Order: sequence, then C-alpha cells, then structure tokens
Amino acid sequence: MIDHRLAPYAALTLRVALGVMFIAHAYLKLAIFTPAGFAGFLGQVGLPAFLAWPIILAELIGGLAILTGFYGRYVSIALLPVLLGALMVHAGNGWVFNASNGGWEYPAFLALTALAHGLLGDGALALKSARLPTLGAPAAA
Repeated sequence: MIDHRLAPYAALTLRVALGVMFIAHAYLKLAIFTPAGFAGFLGQVGLPAFLAWPIILAELIGGLAILTGFYGRYVSIALLPVLLGALMVHAGNGWVFNASNGGWEYPAFLALTALAHGLLGDGALALKSARLPTLGAPAAA
C-alpha cells in the first residue's frame, strides 16, 4: 500500500539522492580522474575514448536536472544507458563495488534507482514535473 500523503516526499528523497550521486560522479571524473584519465579508462575497457565528455556532461547536467526536478523522471530514464554501460564495465569484477576495479552492485543499484524514479515521478518541490503517457485504456471522464 502506498501512503499518498507522503509519497511525494519519498519521491523527492529518491530524486535528491540520485541527482547528488550523478553530480558527484561527474565531479569525480572532472577533478580526480580528469577527463583525459577517464577517456583512457574508457579505451582500456573497450569503449571509444570520445565518450568521456558526453558521459561527464550527461552526469553533470542530468544530475542537476534530476536534483531540481526539471523533467527529472525523463532524465533518469534517458541516463539509463549510461548506468547500464557502467554496469557492463563492472560486471566482470565481482559483486561488491569495493572489489578491484569496482564490482557491479552499485551500478546495478543506481540503474534500478533511476528506473524507480522514472516510474514514480519527481515528487514534491520539482521545478517542472513530467508525466508519463497513460498506459492502457483512457480513464472515464
């Protein structure tokens, strides 16, 4: 059962956590790994190095959009390929993310969190909420 009085605040909590995570990961790639270092990492795992900047910008801009609730649920869905790509990169490293080269549990959790946000919506205090198209038969007027 869903408590409809508190559900908007639950969605807000989920949205803030996910947005902050994306911003933190973009910052990590910019300030710690550096864009060149991240591009080198992508090359080592068999992905094109030119994806470094698009991934960094997607995480930064997407994180800000999610955090503020500016079409956040659409952004979470749009960022699923980035999270699924991270999941694929870390899949062979074992379960726990503190394993050598990072395991797959954290990227899997984030992908499911982004999916949950996309399904649930932006919640309270969103700048511009987005509605998903109605599935099934239209409701009676």
